[in-house]
Amino acid sequence: MVPTIIICAATCLLMILAVLFLPKLKLGKISVDSYWIVTVLGAIILLVSSLADISVVLPALVADTAINPLKILVLFISMTILSIFLDELGFFSYLANVTLKRAGTSQTKLFLLLYLTVSVLTVFTSNDIIILSFTPFICYFAKNAKISPMPYLAAEFVAANTWSMALIIGNPTNIYLSTAVGANFVEYMSVMILPTLGAGLVAFSALYLTFRKKLSAPISGEAEDVEIGDKFSLWVGIAHLGVATVLMAIGSYINLEMWLVSLIAVISLSLWNIAIAIVRKTPPKSFVACLKRAPWQLIPFIISMFVMIISLDSAGVTKTIAEAFGDSSPIWKYGFASFLSSNVINNIPMSVLFSSILEFVGNSAAKGAVYATVVGSNLGACLTPIGALAGIMWSSILREHDLKFGYLDFLKIGVTVAIPSLVAALGILSLML
Repeated sequence: MVPTIIICAATCLLMILAVLFLPKLKLGKISVDSYWIVTVLGAIILLVSSLADISVVLPALVADTAINPLKILVLFISMTILSIFLDELGFFSYLANVTLKRAGTSQTKLFLLLYLTVSVLTVFTSNDIIILSFTPFICYFAKNAKISPMPYLAAEFVAANTWSMALIIGNPTNIYLSTAVGANFVEYMSVMILPTLGAGLVAFSALYLTFRKKLSAPISGEAEDVEIGDKFSLWVGIAHLGVATVLMAIGSYINLEMWLVSLIAVISLSLWNIAIAIVRKTPPKSFVACLKRAPWQLIPFIISMFVMIISLDSAGVTKTIAEAFGDSSPIWKYGFASFLSSNVINNIPMSVLFSSILEFVGNSAAKGAVYATVVGSNLGACLTPIGALAGIMWSSILREHDLKFGYLDFLKIGVTVAIPSLVAALGILSLML
């Protein structure tokens, strides 16, 4: 047990250090993210040392179960591609620009509209895509409008990582944790809508109280015009995302798995783009760019983490942790434990680890423990920059724009906004379950 724990802990620690101090590795002209390489090396060490049994790992990767990591990866990457395609066509920048124009000279109105826009988009797309799309736009607009970007950047980040709890597709951690216990789209939504609403309202109130002085100054600049060139392709993309979301919602009633729905949607979108390109006699640049931006690095990352969790499970570590937690007050225990653990090992590894721990939770406590962990995995991203990959990417974008938002600044938002939101979500969840 001890060697397995040491290797897994060292791998997670090195992964975080790599993300903070050496996020990219350059191999000639090729630049790759360092975090997944560290986890792959950790998994290889476990396999070579026989601490992870290859005869157990391989069948688990192809098993016809909800927790199959390959199905989860197909689901997340496919839904991400659908969202990135809209971003490539300028959809999110256009909506952000419309929001900014409606605010006039009022920063308070702008703050509210931006929070609402990000919240709604996050529910139906992905928190990571919204953060990557909106952050540069906010930086540019704030500079032109001669206002501080910090209230809006904080609102965008918190909204994206709070409202991502609402639907199962909002965050890869939602997908991994909920499918581990067989929850479908509708069941997940029926449980998580109210906790998400409660957390979202608390988060907005806390954010407004934090930045109310900065928001009192008027806006002196103007938003730049953003036009969508290929409107037909945009509507094709919106239709695919909409149909896929509806089919996932009813999939459990027609025996159609979510990963298959999302895969078919991406295949259909690619065929549409090829057909459009042939008719127009132009290459499908937007779709090709979309494929290049897809998070393919999650494939080796998730599989490597899966190998580590199998090794911990085989060594009896996950069962020991579950027994230490017990079955009393599962919502509060698992909610706070997942929230804090996300900021030690990042929320995706935490979710992989906790999904294994949750297998040993008693039937009476399992449902509450699972959804509390979902809450912690989302809101944990708002406590420190290492709580989620989105936080690391967000911080990197700010540095590119010469904006300082250090660890302590992030932690201040986390303490004043994320913790009250966590308490609100877990409180409502306790009343419901």
